[in-house]
Amino acid sequence: MNRTYTDNPEHDYGPTRTQQRRDALAVLALAMQLVELPPSKLARANLPEDVVREVENTRRITAHVARKRQLGFLAKVMRRHEDDAYDGLRTLLGENREQLRKETAAMHRLEALRDRLLQDENALQELIDQYPSIDRQHVRSLVRQARVERDGNKPPRAYREIFQLLKQVSAETETDEDA
Repeated sequence: MNRTYTDNPEHDYGPTRTQQRRDALAVLALAMQLVELPPSKLARANLPEDVVREVENTRRITAHVARKRQLGFLAKVMRRHEDDAYDGLRTLLGENREQLRKETAAMHRLEALRDRLLQDENALQELIDQYPSIDRQHVRSLVRQARVERDGNKPPRAYREIFQLLKQVSAETETDEDA
């Protein structure tokens, strides 16, 4: 009878080569994120000393091929440690990702509000209702200027100013709510 090595269910053969490769690539991706972290956040990650030393070495290298090779070495050093040594780093990166997602969503909401201001006459009143502290005259004048700029193919100076104003008022409202 011809038997393969996987026919014995009691024997633990360990992870397959494919799984080993996936794990190695995941560690390499984590190493790339680690190198991109600012030094202040790197210090909070609570990493083993040899990993921190290799991260610093990798940051010093600017040549593309040499940096890629050093990243591979950093990943190799990282694989020497248990997976739970990087839990703090993964938590830190997860918080970063979540914060970036929230900030991006807020910017998209402000951009949509700005576009609605230019399209819909009632949007201005909704904005005033939402942010009572906003300077109404200034917003009206900016909206008028942005429409003229859009119709006249002029640089969108007022369009950008509207966004900055909305961002400022939104930030002030958030700090008032937090306090």
